[in-house]
Amino acid sequence: MVKAPTSESIALGPQKLNDAQEKTPQNHNEGGSLKTTMKEITVAFITRTKIHGLKFIFSPDKSKPQRVIWIMAFFVCLSLLATWSWNRIQYLMSYPAITKIYMVWAHNMSFPAVTFCNKNVFRVSNLTKDDLYHSGYWMDLMYPNHTVMERGLSILKDSHKQGLLSLLDFTNYTPAPDYRIDTTEMMGRLGHQLQDMLLECRFRGESCTYKNFSTVCTRKKDGVCQIYTRYGKCYTFNSGLDGNPLLTTLKGGTGNGLEIMLDIQQDEYLPVWGETDETSYEAGIKVQIHSQDEPPFIDQLGFGVAPGFQTFVSCQQQLLQYLPPPWGDCKSTPIDSEYFSTYSITACRIDCETRYLLENCNCRMVHMPGTSTVCTPEQYKDCADPALDFLVEKDNDYCVCQTPCNMTRYGKELSMVKIPSKASAKYLAKKFNKTEQYIGENIMVLDIFFEALNYEKIEQKKAYEIAGLLGDIGGQMGLFIGASVLTILEIFDYLYEVFKDKVLGYFTRKKRPQRCQSDNLMTVDVKHKPLEISHHSKANDWTSLVVTTFYGSTFNFLTLLRTVCVCVHCSGVIRDNECFLQEEPETLSKWEFYLSGKEKQTDKKKQKGEISGVAS
Repeated sequence: MVKAPTSESIALGPQKLNDAQEKTPQNHNEGGSLKTTMKEITVAFITRTKIHGLKFIFSPDKSKPQRVIWIMAFFVCLSLLATWSWNRIQYLMSYPAITKIYMVWAHNMSFPAVTFCNKNVFRVSNLTKDDLYHSGYWMDLMYPNHTVMERGLSILKDSHKQGLLSLLDFTNYTPAPDYRIDTTEMMGRLGHQLQDMLLECRFRGESCTYKNFSTVCTRKKDGVCQIYTRYGKCYTFNSGLDGNPLLTTLKGGTGNGLEIMLDIQQDEYLPVWGETDETSYEAGIKVQIHSQDEPPFIDQLGFGVAPGFQTFVSCQQQLLQYLPPPWGDCKSTPIDSEYFSTYSITACRIDCETRYLLENCNCRMVHMPGTSTVCTPEQYKDCADPALDFLVEKDNDYCVCQTPCNMTRYGKELSMVKIPSKASAKYLAKKFNKTEQYIGENIMVLDIFFEALNYEKIEQKKAYEIAGLLGDIGGQMGLFIGASVLTILEIFDYLYEVFKDKVLGYFTRKKRPQRCQSDNLMTVDVKHKPLEISHHSKANDWTSLVVTTFYGSTFNFLTLLRTVCVCVHCSGVIRDNECFLQEEPETLSKWEFYLSGKEKQTDKKKQKGEISGVAS
């Protein structure tokens, strides 16, 4: 690089100038500007980085064997770091989960919904000749041609059911030609009525009636809403969906929940003369304790309560929270159903069973939701009952219902005592105008309460997350190579410097116009501070100058690069992309820029290409 002498260089003397040039390594691009090489960038990074071992590997003070040892130690630690980090990443990608159980105490708790059904579907005393004629085949009492089975007749004669025997005599019976049996109406009419079964009811010590047993339904009779399951007509206490607020309890233990006394009416049970889904071998009721957000699924989730006993049911509420995939397998999306708005396992099963029967039998059972055609008794016998039994017992692929991510469950503990006692049998018989034998065979008491005023929260949580991964990797980085997050930023800073030097520098040099060295360097004396003005390009009346200012008396220089645009034919300067015109051109004559490599005229006239302006 050609460098014109300045007043500063003369003042320092030739020896100081040479020393400064020796101490200051300068690599010049095609335009002659001062820049740092990639080697210098790398050396600077190694000397200032906090990564242990690198400065010893490249230290000139270390012998070759020492460097080899440091290299081996560094790469062993780097391998251990990479192995452990990969292990942690694999563990994160396995989406582990843990389950935590909490016990939460509350001041009051909402009482659950309680649904119960009598095990008997049809009451004998309410059967008519039309009912038997059109549904006798369904009850396995008649053949499809409406003739009575001999087996059923013999059983009825032995059981002294004379009223039923007379109904089965169709000698002079002619069915109405336009008569079509309504299965829903028949099950509602023939089912056990709550007004007849419920003898006593108390909730938290206060009396209640059959009108407190209601739920959302489309069938209502005498102010009582009727709900249907596979057991026929059933009843729900504290449904909370009929406009009444949910009942709450303030204490745990017996007497602080629901207590009902029921008459199961065994004398109304339909005689068993064959094996059908509508006849029962048992006597008693089926009970399900469930959340108000899910419909009853009592035939599969209910528990039995026998007559002649007082059954105590101690409950504990459980709130379960599961994680969606990939950590768990619960269902977090809304239910895709035209019958239910809230997803639950029972809602999913009932919805699935309804669709299955509609596809296979072109009808639905009475307890199934929707407005499709209800199966006739013949369709129940030939298609609906066998199809649903097959779906429940054998087909495990059609109805696949995932666990909801949030659900409420009630744990139960049952205990019972005999009722009536010998001391109370006569009193109860007199009170309800029944015999002592009838009381012992038909009366039951059901007492449902919370064990304590608390609930169990079972929560599934992520066992490992991004924060844990970063903590583990950061700890291993500090252990093996002494690095941290800021060290990673140092590496990115180094890569940026390399990118800027190699890529951006390449395009900058490619776009810069090629000039001879004599046209690219100008020097000026400004207040005894050396300035290198490297590269200028003319565009109309303006010339762009890259000014390099050196600071320091020992020439251990700090470099400052600035761009100055100077007007050729006018007095002015552009600073920070703004032009400042000077008032008097003659005031600027003390600062003159000369093309390097050319001698100054003795008459002090400006050469061709000489530029007047202000050095910024």
